[in-house]
Amino acid sequence: MDKRKLVFNSAIVLYFIIGLEILIMISPFAGFFYSAFNPFLLELSHHAATKWLSAFFLPHMVVPPNGLLKFIRVSGSVLFLGGLAMFFMCAAQVYFNKLFKKGTALKGLYAFIRHPQYLGLAISGVGLFILWPRFLVVVLWGVMVLLYLLLAKDEERRMLKDFPEDYGRYMERTGMFLPRGVEKYLMPAGMTGKITVALLLAGLAIGGAFFLRGYTIGHLPLWSKGEIAVMAIVPGDLAIMEHRMPAILNLPQVKARLGAGRDYLVYFLPRNYIMQGLIADTGGKWRLYKQHHAISMITDWIFHPFRHLSEGHHAMPGASHAAMGGQAALTRRLIFLEIKDAGSSLPDGLFAINARRIPVFMLDINVHDLQVAGLQDLPRETGWGTVPTPVF
Repeated sequence: MDKRKLVFNSAIVLYFIIGLEILIMISPFAGFFYSAFNPFLLELSHHAATKWLSAFFLPHMVVPPNGLLKFIRVSGSVLFLGGLAMFFMCAAQVYFNKLFKKGTALKGLYAFIRHPQYLGLAISGVGLFILWPRFLVVVLWGVMVLLYLLLAKDEERRMLKDFPEDYGRYMERTGMFLPRGVEKYLMPAGMTGKITVALLLAGLAIGGAFFLRGYTIGHLPLWSKGEIAVMAIVPGDLAIMEHRMPAILNLPQVKARLGAGRDYLVYFLPRNYIMQGLIADTGGKWRLYKQHHAISMITDWIFHPFRHLSEGHHAMPGASHAAMGGQAALTRRLIFLEIKDAGSSLPDGLFAINARRIPVFMLDINVHDLQVAGLQDLPRETGWGTVPTPVF
């Protein structure tokens, strides 16, 4: 492999490593990964001009609250798996031809487009930044698309040099990334035009991510009063939350911990909600990288898009199906975060990219009779320490 291709492929591997951050962060290798990656994320988050890169733009902790956001989330799994399947099928065809000396792969998808492997990776990348919707992943997807365009052009230049007539005829009847009949309407013929299209795609992806972030915030299951907004993790809890929150906020234990003139975001969630460590450090068993069920969580994350959000807490230690009945079924955990530098009117300002979120305390309460089952002050960091984590 020449040095140029090695550089390009290394960049793509780096993209997928960063994009698959969620898989790494719930694995035993999280500490090693974040020892190198977290300083980079923190540096981005320390500057107003770059802090958006470490932010998230789609629901990740909250079950998507409407049909459109659920469709987008499911599409992420479909595109991620479909793109990878396309890549590996085409790679198998290429290496089969090389192994059995059958010449250049010209059948299957190669009969219509010249670089289906790169197209498969680009499609998989779209699915990946839906599955792990950090802005940084979208930006790096744009870089990946541009790099593969340059690499594809370089490969074609070398093929034309080695097989001028045969490859020239092949190029005349196929498109670069789309069937020729489609590509001639969507992509300019020259390389400059193709680079422009790649940059435009990257810009549209980033702009679309900002639009989706605003849309998500506008449709979150929220209840608010004054300087406090409460968000339900599971949609079925919205009615309970709206009914019981006024009384909960009037409890002496709660009022004593809420400072006047301060903004608060409260997460209303099942007591054994599996990803609560992303919100605050609520105990060691919620630091998922210390558990031993990472594989099952990964398969749920891809193949069962909402189970790890709405049902995954059943699988945690001490959360048997029997335990979810009776009083335990009526208990909710409320995690209170103080929000500084909201920067705009509430409640939307609580989700501002530049806002600072500081865990304060958590309350376990029976929502039927308002009996407090637990009250605990929290460290100022999440279960992942200083790693920037999703807000919704």
